[in-house]
Amino acid sequence: MIEMPPLQFAQTNGIRMGYYEAGPKSDKPPLVLCHGWPEIAFSWRYQLKALSEAGIRVIAPDQRGYGATERPQPIEAYDIEHLTGDLVGLLDHLNIEKAIFVGHDWGGFVVWQMPLRHIDRVAGVVGINTPHTDRASADPIELFRKRFGEHMYIVQFQNPSREVDDIFNGRVEQTFDAFMRKPVPRGETTPPEPATAGVGASPRLNLAFPQMIAGYDAKHDPRTPILSVEEKQVFVDTFSKSGFTGGINWYRNMSRNWQRSAGIDHTVRVPSLMIMAENDHVLPPSSADGMEKIVPDLEKYLVRGSGHWTQQEKPDEVSAKLIEWRKKRFG
Repeated sequence: MIEMPPLQFAQTNGIRMGYYEAGPKSDKPPLVLCHGWPEIAFSWRYQLKALSEAGIRVIAPDQRGYGATERPQPIEAYDIEHLTGDLVGLLDHLNIEKAIFVGHDWGGFVVWQMPLRHIDRVAGVVGINTPHTDRASADPIELFRKRFGEHMYIVQFQNPSREVDDIFNGRVEQTFDAFMRKPVPRGETTPPEPATAGVGASPRLNLAFPQMIAGYDAKHDPRTPILSVEEKQVFVDTFSKSGFTGGINWYRNMSRNWQRSAGIDHTVRVPSLMIMAENDHVLPPSSADGMEKIVPDLEKYLVRGSGHWTQQEKPDEVSAKLIEWRKKRFG
C-alpha cells in the first residue's frame, strides 16, 4: 500500500484542517487535490506519489467534515462559500499565491467554483468526472425530486433528522464494499456509484443508495473491488471515527448554494482540464457536453474503462495526464 506523506494541520476559515503535502516547495503553481463523497485525502495517494516524483508540489486536504479535519455542527457551515473559503485559507497558511485546483466528485464542484469566487488565487482547474455547469434553472433539489423521485439519494439527504446518515454510520464496511468497485458494463444492473449531483444520470438508474447499502451483501456482488484489504481499512477506520454526516451536509446545502449564486458569472476564465470516465454511470462523459460555452480554455480527456473512482481505478493514467497538462500549460 502506498504510504501518505506526514499529516499536517492548518487553521483555516475557522476550522482546523488536516492535509498532506509532497514535492518541492519551490514548484509553482502547486496542485491542490480535492476529494469527493465518501472519500478523504487518501483517495489521492497515487497522485501524491507520482506528481511529487515528477517534481510537482501537491497538496491534498481532508475537506471540511472529513477525516482529520474538523466537523462543525451547523448545516450551513458546509455551504459552498465555506468550502471554497477553506481552500483559500489553506493557501494562506502555506504562503501560496495561486494554485491549480483538482477536484473529483463533490471536490469537482468545489474546484469549479473557485475561479468564480476567488479568481485571484486560481491558476487553473481540473475536474475529474464532475463537469462545470451553468446555474440551474430551478432549485436543484426540486429538479432531482421531479426527475428521480423521493428515493433519489440526494433528495433523501435533505432530511435533517439524520436517519439516512445512520444507515451509513451503522454500515461503514458495507458502504465501502459496495461503493469502491469497478463498474459493470453499461446496460447491466449496477449497485451504487455515488456522485456529486447525477447531472447526466439516466432516470432508470437506481439512485436509492441508502436502501441499497442497507440491503447490501458483498458475497453476492460480482464486481471487482478497487481497494486492497489494507486500503479499504483506511476508509473504514476513518469513517468509523468521523461518521458520514459532515460529507452529507454538503448535499444539504445544494438549495442554499443555488439561491446564493444568482448574481455570479459562471464563466471559468482560467486554463482548465476535464477528465471524464467512460463508465461512470452517474457522471457520464455526456454530462460534460457543452462545457466549452462557459469554460473557453478547456481541454477534455477521456479515461476508457474507468468507473466513478477514476483516480483510484486508473491512477497511472490520471497521474500521467495531470503531469502532462500541468507541464504543457504552466511549465
